[in-house]
Amino acid sequence: MVNEAMFAYGSERSAIREIFAYATARKAEIGEDRVFDFSLGNPSVPAPPAVRDAIVRALEEVPSTQLHGYTPAPGLPEVRSALADSLNRRFATTYSGDDLFLTAGAAASMAMTIRALTSPGDEVMVITPYFPEYRVWIEAAGATCVEVPSKEMSFRLSVGNVQQAITERTAAIIVNSPNNPTGRVYRRETLVRLANVLREANAHREQPIYVISDEPYREISYGQEVSWIPSIYPHTVVCYSYSKALSLAGERIGWVLVPNTLPDAQRVRSSVAGAARALGFVCAPALFQRVVAACADEPADIEAYRQNRDLLCGALGDVGYTFAEPEGAFYLWVRALEPDAQAFCDRARELELLPVPSDSFGVSGWVRVGYCVDTNTIRASLPAWCELARMYRSL
Repeated sequence: MVNEAMFAYGSERSAIREIFAYATARKAEIGEDRVFDFSLGNPSVPAPPAVRDAIVRALEEVPSTQLHGYTPAPGLPEVRSALADSLNRRFATTYSGDDLFLTAGAAASMAMTIRALTSPGDEVMVITPYFPEYRVWIEAAGATCVEVPSKEMSFRLSVGNVQQAITERTAAIIVNSPNNPTGRVYRRETLVRLANVLREANAHREQPIYVISDEPYREISYGQEVSWIPSIYPHTVVCYSYSKALSLAGERIGWVLVPNTLPDAQRVRSSVAGAARALGFVCAPALFQRVVAACADEPADIEAYRQNRDLLCGALGDVGYTFAEPEGAFYLWVRALEPDAQAFCDRARELELLPVPSDSFGVSGWVRVGYCVDTNTIRASLPAWCELARMYRSL
């Protein structure tokens, strides 16, 4: 007998992956330049030259048995120390390597952290719209996913809505800034108000409410400050990935930071390590542990994303689309031209436009457009976006 919950997750339709698979097949049929796939958050910017240099150095300098062998469960001590030093330079902190647990990307980081900080029956708040896998990781931990609406139309964090959603079973809230799918960057003053609300709630509880800060898009910000949340709210655990900043999505490398400023840091660190053990997430990819240590301070190249954002926003705005202008990440959150987002996407597919409907993100009537594609794809898609708007105007 299979596990019915796991069977359900494996059988459940993933809109993002389904569209990506369709796009791949469609490109083979009619040509890549005629299909406008905006489904996956797969970086189109090449990894920086420093990544290749670090790989070559590791291949030349590290014995093969070490380079490709097991590392300690939380990662190589020298790598964790190098990454802690990088964080300290950037955020004026005093972290050590012991505060970091290296992981196979942000998915592993988030799944581990949710499992570490919750017990069956707990609640974890997510801000809608939200990355759909949050729900899977929360429910797999035996907790309940509580959807908290963001501010209508602006999609900014509503501290009032969070306050109303807190119950005695609330264990954590996931904060994702820059945000997938809206591109919003949460302002520092908003995060300070959120911290104050959580502190007030904690005063009447035995266990604090944790913030799980999911930060794979931290480096992709178009001038907006991305606040370091542990400096605002001490009960914060940070999950990070190099998938976006260094264009290493397929290499699956990231970390969990349990800051030494967290009041029960040692207990949480042990719980994160235990979750990694229980889920089979120990020993992150050994080669890329060394690579990210060497490239920790490498700046992200975001100019292509900025250019794509400006081009897409300008063109869609000119023909009447409504959207949340991205302040970070590489997604455009566009209002569908009818209430049914899936129906809108079906009509868009007739023009080879492939955005993702908003329903799985916890919101109806919108679509996510991943503009981390080649700029030529953006340009080539613009006539189809215009034709789609014309089709709706003629209905």
